[in-house]
Amino acid sequence: MTDYQEALYEGYGQRFTIDRMLHEDHAGSRRLAIFENARMGRVMTLDGVVQNTEADEFIQHEMLSHIPILAHGLARRVLIIGGADGAILREVARHRDVEQITLVEADAAMLEACKTFLPERSRGAFNDARLNLRIDDAQHFLNTCGEMFDVIICAHIGRVAAHEEEGSLFQACRRCLNDGGILVARIGTPFMQLVQVQTAAKQMNGLFADWHFYQASVPTSCGGAMSFAWGACDPASRRLSLETLSQRFAGSGVVTRYYNPHVHLAAFALPQYVLQAIGKASNS
Repeated sequence: MTDYQEALYEGYGQRFTIDRMLHEDHAGSRRLAIFENARMGRVMTLDGVVQNTEADEFIQHEMLSHIPILAHGLARRVLIIGGADGAILREVARHRDVEQITLVEADAAMLEACKTFLPERSRGAFNDARLNLRIDDAQHFLNTCGEMFDVIICAHIGRVAAHEEEGSLFQACRRCLNDGGILVARIGTPFMQLVQVQTAAKQMNGLFADWHFYQASVPTSCGGAMSFAWGACDPASRRLSLETLSQRFAGSGVVTRYYNPHVHLAAFALPQYVLQAIGKASNS
């Protein structure tokens, strides 16, 4: 057995024992590795950074999917940017009222590798009749598509915007949102990546009627709680009552392992140091 040492931060990180290497692809500009670990199951890494593990992937993917869909309340068209493993797609597809799901992934080879070696992530969701799968660069797709969406979910804003200004991706997403639409995106861990959170805050400020962040505790998210950007065209979307969320959740018929309406509301309560960093701190 060998070890996998994550290369996200210098001088600090997490280590996984590789019980069996399933797939390695060093072709092109990105390095994909998928291996088995006795404790965390199948682990997906990209460019030396753990993307998710079989044991805890449900946390981030439930929070990326169910929070915007249930906050919207009438989401019919959902766009997923990135997410080659199909885990976000899996969660979105659980909402029977969603009529169309568009998934845009730039890397066809990574998509096929995930289908082959991580079938438990998608659990058949790639066969959903509502899916419109597009192999395309995210920025190009957003700039050229004539479609509008109720919810847009970015698997990781930094990853999908690697070759573009992230601000332009936020702007392109905003142009493709219907009235009342919501954008969410995985950003990173504020404790270790506070600059990324601050950058996202500056880019969303003035672009959305309501912008904020929410968090979730993901054990293999190195550096603490993971943060997600929130941009809504209607400020009321973030101010729903527990009763309303509970009714929508029960009506959806979706069964979850992490998300519930109480977690939904609590996730938007940010630590003071994060609020100070994004200019939303208050002493009250």
